[in-house]
Amino acid sequence: MADVGRITQVAVVIPVHNEEQLLPRALAAVLSASDALRVNRPDTAVSVLVALDSCTDGSAAVAADLAAEDSRISLLQITFRNVGGSRRAGNRAALLASTRQGLPYASPQLWLANTDADSCVPQGWLLRQLELADGGADAVLGTVEPDPEGTESELLRRWHARHHLGENHAHVHGANLGVRASAYVMAGGFPRLRSHEDRALVERLRQHGAAVWSTDTLRVRTSGRTDARAPQGFAAYLRSLTQEPAPAMEG
Repeated sequence: MADVGRITQVAVVIPVHNEEQLLPRALAAVLSASDALRVNRPDTAVSVLVALDSCTDGSAAVAADLAAEDSRISLLQITFRNVGGSRRAGNRAALLASTRQGLPYASPQLWLANTDADSCVPQGWLLRQLELADGGADAVLGTVEPDPEGTESELLRRWHARHHLGENHAHVHGANLGVRASAYVMAGGFPRLRSHEDRALVERLRQHGAAVWSTDTLRVRTSGRTDARAPQGFAAYLRSLTQEPAPAMEG
């Protein structure tokens, strides 16, 4: 009999609001990570759910074209215009889809891997998360860094000066967060918040005694733009760095 704690299905959830330019690259990175997982764990099924939230650009068409080319991709149309609501709806849809594939709802054998449409995951992203899940993790918190491509050099320097990434870090990013479905449901899922829905979920996971592990072994690159879509999200934080006074010159 298979170990009930071993992951047999993975669902990647990507909320999207007007990301027609960056979405193809984000999906290509996720599919590459899925391919790498399949090589090492051919018995683990992977699906990718794109939650299209109130898109007014070409994101839906881009996603539809990519879904037509790859059966792993499915689409969900929603109208929250809210990242917490988008993540919650996407993960719920993934939970329901897993039941149609033979797993009970909130199964410990389903892993929910969350990222963003303006981010690129590394090739070993899913494989590393499942290695940690096999080791006892109920949730895995990865790190993010601004993508040097498209990020102003001074902003990148300021960011790296304030962020020393490593194991057991204190950061929480919805763009790099994996969680066992049973733990996710136990904690109540992502709340419908416009910002910090990821931190709220992790706080609930810890309150419920879930094993939450933080690692820098699966770092995600995310857009270095400063036009904030979530009021207090990553872009808003980067914008705040640009508004800080430059350090005084020595001499």
